[in-house]
Amino acid sequence: MALSTQRASAFLPSADQSAPPQWNYDVFLSFKGVDTRNGFVSHLYHELQHRCIKTFKDDPKLERGTTISSELFKAIQESRLAIVVVSPNYASSCWCLDELTKILQCMKSNGTVLPVFFNVDPSDVRKQSGSFAGAITEHEKRFREDIGKVKRWRAALTEVANLSGFDSKNQCERKLIEKIVEWVWGKVHHTLRLLDSTELVGLKFTREQIDLLLAPTDDVRFIGIWGMGGIGKTTIARLVYESISFHFEVRCFLANVREASEGNRLVDLQKQLLFPILKEQITQVWNEEWGTYFIKNCLCNKKVLLILDDVNASSQLEKFAKEKDWFGKGSIIIITTRDERLVKKHDMEISYKVQGLNDDKALKLFSRNAFKKFEPEEGFRELCNCFVNYAGGLPLALKILGCSTYKRDRDEWKNELDKLRKIPKIEIFNLLKISFDRLDEMNKNIFLDVAFFHKGKDKKKVIEILDSCGRCGGINALVEKSLLTFDILNSIVGMHDLIQEMAFQIVRQESPEEPGGRSRLCHHNDIIHVLINNTATNKIQGIALSMVKLEKADWNCEAFSKMINLKFLEVDNVIISSIPRILPNCLRILKWNWYSSKYLPSNFQPNKLVSLEMQDSKLVRLWDERIDLPNLKYMDLSWSQNLAATPNFTGIPKLQMLDLKGCENLVEIHPSVAYLKWLTDLILYGCKSVKSLPREVEMDSLIYLSLCGCSKLKKIPEFSEQMENLSKLNLSGTAIEKLPSSIGRLVGLTSLDVRNCTNLLDLPSAICNLKSLKKLCVDGSSVEMIKVRRSQPNKSRFWWGLQRKAFVLGSLHGLWSLKLLDLSICGLCEGDIPVDIGCLSSLEELNLSRNNFVSLPASIGCLPKLKSLKANGCQKLQQLPHLRFGLVENDFYSIRIYTEDCTSLKMLPKLSIKNRRRSYVGFVLSCVNCIGLVENEGCDAILGMLLIGLDWGFLQVPRWNIPTFQIVIPGSRIPEWFNNQSVGDSLIVELPPCTTSIWIAFCAVFEEGAPVDHPNPPHDLSTYFRIECRPGEGGPVRCNPITKGHLLSPHLWVSCLYHYVLDKECNQMKISFRTFYDLPDRIYCSGIRKCGFRLVHKQDVEELNQIMMMNHSIDISTKATSPHNSHNSAGASGSSHQKSLCRKSYALSKWFLTKLVKIFSLFLTTAIFMKSFNNSKKWGRIGLLIWRVTTFICFFGLAPPYFLLLLKTLIKAVILKRAAKFLPT
Repeated sequence: MALSTQRASAFLPSADQSAPPQWNYDVFLSFKGVDTRNGFVSHLYHELQHRCIKTFKDDPKLERGTTISSELFKAIQESRLAIVVVSPNYASSCWCLDELTKILQCMKSNGTVLPVFFNVDPSDVRKQSGSFAGAITEHEKRFREDIGKVKRWRAALTEVANLSGFDSKNQCERKLIEKIVEWVWGKVHHTLRLLDSTELVGLKFTREQIDLLLAPTDDVRFIGIWGMGGIGKTTIARLVYESISFHFEVRCFLANVREASEGNRLVDLQKQLLFPILKEQITQVWNEEWGTYFIKNCLCNKKVLLILDDVNASSQLEKFAKEKDWFGKGSIIIITTRDERLVKKHDMEISYKVQGLNDDKALKLFSRNAFKKFEPEEGFRELCNCFVNYAGGLPLALKILGCSTYKRDRDEWKNELDKLRKIPKIEIFNLLKISFDRLDEMNKNIFLDVAFFHKGKDKKKVIEILDSCGRCGGINALVEKSLLTFDILNSIVGMHDLIQEMAFQIVRQESPEEPGGRSRLCHHNDIIHVLINNTATNKIQGIALSMVKLEKADWNCEAFSKMINLKFLEVDNVIISSIPRILPNCLRILKWNWYSSKYLPSNFQPNKLVSLEMQDSKLVRLWDERIDLPNLKYMDLSWSQNLAATPNFTGIPKLQMLDLKGCENLVEIHPSVAYLKWLTDLILYGCKSVKSLPREVEMDSLIYLSLCGCSKLKKIPEFSEQMENLSKLNLSGTAIEKLPSSIGRLVGLTSLDVRNCTNLLDLPSAICNLKSLKKLCVDGSSVEMIKVRRSQPNKSRFWWGLQRKAFVLGSLHGLWSLKLLDLSICGLCEGDIPVDIGCLSSLEELNLSRNNFVSLPASIGCLPKLKSLKANGCQKLQQLPHLRFGLVENDFYSIRIYTEDCTSLKMLPKLSIKNRRRSYVGFVLSCVNCIGLVENEGCDAILGMLLIGLDWGFLQVPRWNIPTFQIVIPGSRIPEWFNNQSVGDSLIVELPPCTTSIWIAFCAVFEEGAPVDHPNPPHDLSTYFRIECRPGEGGPVRCNPITKGHLLSPHLWVSCLYHYVLDKECNQMKISFRTFYDLPDRIYCSGIRKCGFRLVHKQDVEELNQIMMMNHSIDISTKATSPHNSHNSAGASGSSHQKSLCRKSYALSKWFLTKLVKIFSLFLTTAIFMKSFNNSKKWGRIGLLIWRVTTFICFFGLAPPYFLLLLKTLIKAVILKRAAKFLPT
């Protein structure tokens, strides 16, 4: 049942209400496009739509003339409110002024106008002064003959300026939009009609019950909605969801939980719930257990609205909402179910049984579908009452019966009613057969086929199968009759359970006693009866047998020889010992998993076959000779481990999907596969015996090609110029030695995976032609290094020819779309990473772990969208380049830097950020076991990074339930700045009254330790900490699995949280830490030596920011010293003016010292430069000039990195030139 939201002056439709709502729009937006369309207005429109506020915003493509269009005139009249965004160029537009005049004319009597003065002074609007004076003067010149129009415009501007509104002056755009949306919501929310007049007539779910759900409370509430199938449970749940979802941080409607459980797809629903939180980490949800783990740990401090629709078992509920403490305060969990026992068992606070409709409301719903209005037409009321009585108040039955009588005359209504009277009233399912009887023969067969074989399947594939049976075009007719539905993406075929049961009953009546006489079989008892007793007949058109668990059976398969009209055969999870000697040639679908014979019947020629699926079979081959299968589109032989060869594909020209994954003994791929023009997916994953493929492929439609795990495949085919559709190419784990140069033709390729290709020699230069490439994975690939190209080939440098194992990466120029680059475990040494890696303008994630370089190219620091850098296990790495992060407006960043086990790392990276006042989610720096950092960096640096991170933009981030800032670094001392410290794993803090803190900073020192004694040694050591406010309840337990199980030395961990975790009346807080190894039995350990805490105030960040403004290029080690001595009591940080001056003076003196060192170095270098040309006055003057310019630039911090590099290169070249005459020729 479709759901839409409308506005009206009354909540429920009155008895005589048949007219549509007065307002078609809640808000009309008037604005000058050039000023605000792509900025302020775009954001405002998005927020209004998010609140379900129906807003009219004109299309920029509308033709603009000198007068307002009739379309906009009508939209203004049909809008309840108008928002007028008055911007600097608003008055220059005749169109805008006409809009304004019409808005004021309409809204005086029936609505409200809200002016928003965007970058303009309201007095200029009122008096038409400033920029408005010039615009009005131009209009007066243009409309000399119609000066009255200009006068009306002046009056409208004056009138709108006198209205109460919003001014953008002195407030950020985001806050302004929030205020506007809240004002609009206050005007329209009470007009929300929860019962849509077209679909939801008569539901017994009142406004008072909705208000009960919205009642302010911090409790987590579980609500059960239960009743029989078709009674309207799902519709009510959707209604509630649409009405209140915007009040929650996380909201999710999970439909058809029962079906997902039966299809082992609960993990997909868990991912749907978790995706807004985990985003790119959603791949970590491997199974239902992991999904449950993430749900209870990621949602424990979020206000959640979760709808679980059609739950029929407690086990399903436990995967999503077993306990209340899985969710944050104010959360609402609603389940719909047919089983009242499930509601009682889970102890729901609110239990709502959905009742059938009374006669009045049932008549409204029936009339709405039979006449498209709420009241019966004259002369039909008595007949309508008869239909309503037979429906028994079931909404679904009323809707279907109403549709079946739409546009029928009285005689046809009487005939339908006579049929109804012959059906027992207690057999409610039979009422639905009325619509079935109205179908023609073809649509009846389509309906029964879908009910038995295609419910929940892909719409496109279902239509193809039905077309092959000569049953085309009927799907949409069944949807119109409310017998079928499509999901929200219009891709999955659905059917209500009652209607499906009705279909089963119809077929059962074909032969009530003997299943072999029915047209379709899907209940396993009926199928077993037919096979064991050999009672099959030629009436059987389809069989679908699927056992819950894999079973062996000794059935008589000779019954298949009698099924000469069999079109659908699906057998799953059954190993039948006797295999049929004959299979019907008229099959359209053959799905027989665990097929136990080596061959198909020799006389099997299914030339109408559309889909062939035989997973886990014992087939050795399909057919020895070529066979013509002109309609076959899907072939799935995956995990058939005895399969040795594929068939000849010449006679299968329309094949679209070929899945051979897991066929480990497959040796021969027929060459004809290369010419399948319609093939979109070719999957050879895990085909370990495949050694060769066709020399060239011409698969014009191919989108996905997987050769992953083909460990004996040494060469892949050349690609034709027509293969522009190939998007994903997976070559991981193959034995290929090189990629063909024709790979550059794959202009649509977005993902290339060559991981663990140990024989791969190089990446061809043609890879730079892949403009669409977003993901490139090469970790685990290694080859012998080729010689470095020399600039002077005649003068060999013998020491450049050293041989070693490494990965040779060519130029990366041209890969502008690449978002992920994985070069881990590639044996990369110093200089192997191309300098032009900085040209990857879209790169977000870079993985360089477990390589052998000492440093990284400085160009890595110039990647504008980089969010994640991993260099774990690079034991020779000594330093990282200066990393410059550029934040994008309205993009929530989580910056992550990992250098774990880099034992030679000497210093933390220098960090800087563009657009520092833009918001982002968090920052993670993990330097676990970087023991070289102990003496050089220490805990002071980590403290500096903490405050710098807060200044970067954490003050503006939303309220996330996880720590937004985390750093781990070797160290055993907690900075004195943490003014609350304790030995052990817990501490109690007394909080000052009326605290104004904005952040809570935590720290802890982890003990050095060896791995735990366990048969399966863990890798990660997870940390939980709990916040308990007094008075108040205990806060949620937060998990921070950032540190490793084996620490070479004590480590300092620092994190911070937004202050909202504190209760306003809290005067004491207890923080406790627990650590445990990530094992099923959670082995706890005493890994915390001491811990610390501090409330962070705005003054802490502001003072640091003042120091930063003196020199934006101060690196982290310099910054970290400034706040070290600011350890006052909580709430008093930075209040001492004397200490503030001391910190500033210290930082300033260090700044001058750094500059003097730079100047001295430049002076010394230039002196050498000038000395080498002491006989030349010209060179001496040039050198002096260079020294002066360089000194000035460097002193004021203006020198970009490439300038200094250029200077060094110039000096080196000149010195070498002077020394050349002393070298032997």
